Amino acid sequence: MPVPTDRRYTESHEWCKVEGDQALIGITQYAADQLTDITFVDLPEVGSAVSAGEPFGEIESVKSASDLNTPVSGEVLAVNDALADGPGVVNSDPFGGGWMIRIRLSKPEQVDRLQDAATYEASLPE
Repeated sequence: MPVPTDRRYTESHEWCKVEGDQALIGITQYAADQLTDITFVDLPEVGSAVSAGEPFGEIESVKSASDLNTPVSGEVLAVNDALADGPGVVNSDPFGGGWMIRIRLSKPEQVDRLQDAATYEASLPE
Protein backbone atom coordinates (compact mmCIF):
# COMPACT_ATOMS: atom_id res chain seq x y z
CA MET A 1 0.00 0.00 0.00
CA PRO A 2 1.46 3.39 -0.90
CA VAL A 3 2.08 5.89 1.88
CA PRO A 4 -0.54 8.70 1.64
CA THR A 5 1.02 12.08 0.87
CA ASP A 6 -1.66 14.10 2.71
CA ARG A 7 -0.21 13.46 6.17
CA ARG A 8 3.02 13.48 8.17
CA TYR A 9 4.78 10.57 9.89
CA THR A 10 6.85 9.66 12.95
CA GLU A 11 9.81 7.32 13.14
CA SER A 12 7.65 5.11 15.40
CA HIS A 13 5.11 4.69 12.55
CA GLU A 14 2.26 6.95 13.61
CA TRP A 15 0.63 9.35 11.13
CA CYS A 16 -0.89 12.78 11.57
CA LYS A 17 -3.35 14.32 9.10
CA VAL A 18 -3.84 18.04 9.75
CA GLU A 19 -7.30 19.49 9.07
CA GLY A 20 -7.35 23.17 10.04
CA ASP A 21 -6.51 23.44 13.75
CA GLN A 22 -7.13 19.73 14.27
CA ALA A 23 -5.25 16.53 13.51
CA LEU A 24 -6.39 12.97 12.95
CA ILE A 25 -3.89 10.39 14.28
CA GLY A 26 -3.37 6.69 13.63
CA ILE A 27 -0.69 4.13 12.79
CA THR A 28 0.74 3.31 9.39
CA GLN A 29 0.15 0.23 7.26
CA TYR A 30 3.74 -0.82 8.00
CA ALA A 31 3.07 -0.73 11.77
CA ALA A 32 -0.22 -2.61 11.38
CA ASP A 33 1.49 -5.26 9.24
CA GLN A 34 4.27 -5.70 11.82
CA LEU A 35 1.74 -6.14 14.64
CA THR A 36 -0.30 -8.65 12.59
CA ASP A 37 -3.78 -9.35 14.01
CA ILE A 38 -4.70 -6.41 16.26
CA THR A 39 -6.92 -7.51 19.14
CA PHE A 40 -7.26 -4.41 21.36
CA VAL A 41 -6.72 -0.65 21.23
CA ASP A 42 -6.68 1.44 24.44
CA LEU A 43 -7.36 5.12 23.70
CA PRO A 44 -7.42 8.23 25.94
CA GLU A 45 -10.50 10.01 27.26
CA VAL A 46 -11.99 12.86 25.24
CA GLY A 47 -10.80 16.11 26.82
CA SER A 48 -7.43 14.76 27.93
CA ALA A 49 -4.19 16.44 26.90
CA VAL A 50 -1.57 14.62 24.83
CA SER A 51 2.06 15.64 24.32
CA ALA A 52 4.25 15.08 21.27
CA GLY A 53 6.44 12.00 21.64
CA GLU A 54 4.50 10.69 24.64
CA PRO A 55 2.19 7.65 24.71
CA PHE A 56 -1.52 8.34 24.19
CA GLY A 57 -2.62 4.72 24.36
CA GLU A 58 -1.70 1.12 23.75
CA ILE A 59 -2.28 -1.35 20.96
CA GLU A 60 -2.24 -5.13 21.40
CA SER A 61 -2.01 -7.90 18.86
CA VAL A 62 -1.57 -11.65 18.90
CA LYS A 63 2.18 -10.91 18.68
CA SER A 64 2.80 -8.07 21.15
CA ALA A 65 1.65 -4.92 22.91
CA SER A 66 3.01 -1.49 22.00
CA ASP A 67 2.59 2.11 23.08
CA LEU A 68 0.90 4.52 20.69
CA ASN A 69 2.91 7.76 20.63
CA THR A 70 1.45 11.17 19.89
CA PRO A 71 3.06 12.90 16.89
CA VAL A 72 1.90 16.38 18.04
CA SER A 73 0.54 17.98 21.21
CA GLY A 74 -3.08 18.90 21.81
CA GLU A 75 -6.43 18.13 23.39
CA VAL A 76 -8.30 14.95 22.48
CA LEU A 77 -11.57 15.93 20.76
CA ALA A 78 -12.68 12.44 19.66
CA VAL A 79 -11.66 8.81 19.80
CA ASN A 80 -12.59 6.12 17.30
CA ASP A 81 -15.10 4.16 19.40
CA ALA A 82 -15.50 1.62 16.57
CA LEU A 83 -12.10 0.18 17.52
CA ALA A 84 -13.49 -1.12 20.82
CA ASP A 85 -15.64 -3.69 19.00
CA GLY A 86 -13.57 -4.06 15.84
CA PRO A 87 -9.86 -3.32 16.38
CA GLY A 88 -9.03 -5.33 13.25
CA VAL A 89 -10.04 -2.35 11.10
CA VAL A 90 -6.60 -0.94 11.97
CA ASN A 91 -5.11 -3.86 10.02
CA SER A 92 -7.45 -3.54 7.05
CA ASP A 93 -7.76 0.27 6.81
CA PRO A 94 -5.10 2.01 8.96
CA PHE A 95 -5.22 5.27 6.98
CA GLY A 96 -9.04 5.47 6.92
CA GLY A 97 -11.48 3.71 9.25
CA GLY A 98 -8.60 2.68 11.54
CA TRP A 99 -7.89 6.25 12.71
CA MET A 100 -7.49 6.48 16.49
CA ILE A 101 -7.84 10.00 17.87
CA ARG A 102 -8.69 13.53 16.72
CA ILE A 103 -6.98 16.36 18.58
CA ARG A 104 -7.03 20.16 18.59
CA LEU A 105 -3.42 21.20 17.95
CA SER A 106 -1.85 23.20 20.77
CA LYS A 107 1.52 23.58 19.00
CA PRO A 108 0.88 23.47 15.22
CA GLU A 109 4.58 24.10 14.51
CA GLN A 110 5.31 20.55 15.72
CA VAL A 111 3.84 19.22 12.46
CA ASP A 112 6.85 20.65 10.59
CA ARG A 113 9.16 18.33 12.55
CA LEU A 114 7.43 15.21 11.26
CA GLN A 115 8.49 13.28 8.16
CA ASP A 116 6.74 13.79 4.84
CA ALA A 117 5.51 10.71 2.97
CA ALA A 118 8.60 10.37 0.76
CA THR A 119 11.01 10.55 3.71
CA TYR A 120 8.93 8.11 5.75
CA GLU A 121 8.61 5.65 2.87
CA ALA A 122 12.37 5.81 2.21
CA SER A 123 13.01 4.90 5.87
CA LEU A 124 11.04 1.64 5.67
CA PRO A 125 12.92 -1.66 5.30
CA GLU A 126 12.82 -3.16 1.81
